[in-house]
Amino acid sequence: MPPSPSPFSFPPPVLPEVDLDPTVGDAAPRRRRRWPAVVAVAGLAVVAGGVGGVVGATLADRDNGSSTPLIIANDDDARTERVGSLDVEAVADQVGPSVVTIASLQDGELVGSGSGVILTADGDIITNAHVVADADEVRVRLAGETEPRQATIVASDPGQDLALLNIEATGLPAATIAAPDDIRVGEPVVAIGFALALDGGPSVTTGVVSALDRTLVTDDGALGGLVQTDAAISSGNSGGPLVNAKGQVIGINTAVATSNATRAVSNVGFSISSRTLLGRIDSLRATSGGAELKEGFLGVSIADRTDGGSGALIVEVSENSPAADAGIKVGDVVVAVDGRPVSGQGGLIAEIRSGGPGSQLDLTLLRDGATIEVTATRVERTIE
Repeated sequence: MPPSPSPFSFPPPVLPEVDLDPTVGDAAPRRRRRWPAVVAVAGLAVVAGGVGGVVGATLADRDNGSSTPLIIANDDDARTERVGSLDVEAVADQVGPSVVTIASLQDGELVGSGSGVILTADGDIITNAHVVADADEVRVRLAGETEPRQATIVASDPGQDLALLNIEATGLPAATIAAPDDIRVGEPVVAIGFALALDGGPSVTTGVVSALDRTLVTDDGALGGLVQTDAAISSGNSGGPLVNAKGQVIGINTAVATSNATRAVSNVGFSISSRTLLGRIDSLRATSGGAELKEGFLGVSIADRTDGGSGALIVEVSENSPAADAGIKVGDVVVAVDGRPVSGQGGLIAEIRSGGPGSQLDLTLLRDGATIEVTATRVERTIE
């Protein structure tokens, strides 16, 4: 049976002369690849702009980014505080200067545009990998400026849909990144980005955090720990921030749900969480100069449960693998990793590949009705 038409898509970079007729769908980028499943919504599929191996690339003389630390919120008591009311105007004024327009060029021609977030005062900018996937040249335009600046792609991680750019600059208005545990379902949020590459400043939309820890499965892995929101996200918003009432970035907007002939979808968007961003930024910086970002490997084949339960079912364990060394067996069900629940195979794939070789995974297993805790140490994943 052929797969159902995909109700999910990564908003493609906006192409020149975008048709603004609301009856016309998003313009497609030059290259799109199909993503086979969305674990958060069983039986659905995803379309992505540029998915593949994890590589670093440079488009200018400078081959590394800033070493300046990111500005990270430090709310020790954030989990006990109630979320205040949302002052959209104040949040937009605070974060807007940190949001940039990104133009992707190929052979001197504009092939798309998206958004990005300034991470450091000396030029580090984060965006989606699919925004710059087809580019051999990238330009960044700052808020209030008319002329774009040349940017370097320090590193691109298509598996996590993140790309780190750098421009030669000082004194930039860096955004504040939310503490990883300071994101709550139901809290009000603002999405900021250059939707449809419209003239003027960025577009601002509002909504709430609809859910946490969603997973999108891809041909090459999975995007895990995503923040789901009902704030409107459109083509051109990709790479822009999802911001809380404190003006802190809780996610990088990356994917949206779309309706098809058999399913109606309203306001279902996804953002790469601040936890994932903070966990990947050092690796992205380390890949400058073209080095490959090494992914973790556990040595298991997995499947979703078919009995209505939650977790990832182990269907094969490779000999002499980290999983075998940890005592994981066929038939075990992984229900949590590092204390975070695993809803299905996509969630486990994302957790395994989110850390590099040598890092540990604390796994909670169900085996014959009993709960077992094991620890496995990732090794380097090799692609044959």
